[in-house]
Amino acid sequence: QCPWGAPKAAPMSCSLADVMSEQLAKELQLEEESAAFPEVAAVAEGPFITGENIDTSSDLMLAQMLQMEFDREYDAQLRREEKKFNGDSKVSISFENYRKVHPFDSDSSEDEVDWQDTRHDPYRADKPTTTPKKGFIGKGKDITTKHDEVVCGRKNTARMENFAPEFQVGDGIGMDLKLSNQVFNALKQHAYSEERRSARLHEKKEHSTAEKAVDPKTRLLLYKMVNSGMLETITGCISTGKESVVFHAYGGKYVLYFTTEEDKVIPPECAIKVFKTTLNEFKNRDKYIKDDYRFKDRFSKLNPRKIIRMWAEKEMHNLTRMQNAGIPCPQVVILKKHVLVMSFIGQDQAPAPKLKDVKLSSEDMKKAYYQVLNMMQQLYKECNLVHADLSEYNMLWHEGKVWLIDVSQSVEPTHPHGLEFLFRDCRNVSQFFQKGGVTEALNERELFNAVSNLNITAENEVDFQAEIEALEKMNEDHVQKHGKKVSTFPSDGDPPIWGE
Repeated sequence: QCPWGAPKAAPMSCSLADVMSEQLAKELQLEEESAAFPEVAAVAEGPFITGENIDTSSDLMLAQMLQMEFDREYDAQLRREEKKFNGDSKVSISFENYRKVHPFDSDSSEDEVDWQDTRHDPYRADKPTTTPKKGFIGKGKDITTKHDEVVCGRKNTARMENFAPEFQVGDGIGMDLKLSNQVFNALKQHAYSEERRSARLHEKKEHSTAEKAVDPKTRLLLYKMVNSGMLETITGCISTGKESVVFHAYGGKYVLYFTTEEDKVIPPECAIKVFKTTLNEFKNRDKYIKDDYRFKDRFSKLNPRKIIRMWAEKEMHNLTRMQNAGIPCPQVVILKKHVLVMSFIGQDQAPAPKLKDVKLSSEDMKKAYYQVLNMMQQLYKECNLVHADLSEYNMLWHEGKVWLIDVSQSVEPTHPHGLEFLFRDCRNVSQFFQKGGVTEALNERELFNAVSNLNITAENEVDFQAEIEALEKMNEDHVQKHGKKVSTFPSDGDPPIWGE
């Protein structure tokens, strides 16, 4: 190319109108799109498929579409009727079988078929042999009976499906398993045992107390007491027994009693007695409450578990009587169902020792004896109660005197077994203080007469108890005849108050 050559002809320039033409712009855009995306451009040239482009010339397709829409409206109506029919009931009725369109899993494939949906059972042989009514097949050496080892083994393997779902029997798909009768019977017995054990554990977990009588319902009651300000904090357990558990707590602010218009001050330290909600320990304790006239009409009408609340209510009433009479005992704060809050007998989270655990001098032991004697007389005369479980285990030594606790089983002397319980209390008290070196301690018969003032004269214990039973029978006949719960025991006046 020589720079001195002839110049080339200049290209024809486009006019301004052609450059601004929309048709030219569209052509250029289509050329670029076809060069970059040839397939997409081809598709774009065709008609866009929408619901309006569906062929509606087929009557069958129109009928199916209308039927599907009708089924949906019918199912919606069924759901509304089902919701209106069930309401808030715990037991609901389903109209699922009457629906036209059932839900399905769109992710599932038609080729995926579970083996359980087929008639083939992998636990059985490929060619199952049927046993005729006569009980055997074949002849001679080839005879096979229903007791054949192979046949029984396969049947036992198939029967394992009847076990509880919780009992894992393994996976034997694709294997010709044969279980002997001995192994199958052992597995069957073990499966039944595990099922019964699981049911017992579930029953115990649902209806019994746990964590030392603090089940979820009891824990909620304690939380409410703390949140309301009645209790400041619950420190821990201080005593456990067959029927109840006692916790220590620090008192909170004032609490308003509903029976009075005055606020009552919560003691600085409180004892929370939680009666266990299990029934095992109360099966033999109903004799203390079913014949008590205060609860006799309510005893037979209540659920057995509500008797435990009645037991807590009984202790609250008995403590109130003793407190009004001036007998040293815990002060009742409040009762919530089976939780009784009382004043704490002790100091700084340390409970007062029981009379059986404390080492007293001879003077203190003698003082304690006369105090117990006076309290038994007050309990019988002023409170009209018999402790019914009085012993050194239910008496505390605090601030130089004896305190009585655990009066939930206390009954009135007019109880059909009230005098028998009193005689048992006298025996326990007399034996304890006689062993403790109190020479002035009366024997059980003398102590019984000193407390009750019945003056029963009998030379031996057998005749003494016979007269007690006769008095109880006489009082019971009087109650049935006159319908009044009053004592008919002969008395020579008030019992003497014993002192040092």
